[in-house]
Amino acid sequence: MKDRFERHKQPWTAAEIDKLHMLAKKGMALKAIAKALTRSEESVKTRAKADGLSIARLR
Repeated sequence: MKDRFERHKQPWTAAEIDKLHMLAKKGMALKAIAKALTRSEESVKTRAKADGLSIARLR
């Protein structure tokens, strides 16, 4: 678990932002998007909110 926060406070790259937008539009869940981007769920949620994206919720 020591490598979990390896990317702590790293700036978002343009490619990561594009991938976030694509995955959010596909309707993927927050957990899946976070894993695909190797970022924390909180980081993904914050970035999506800043970009005006809505993340699908699992029901």
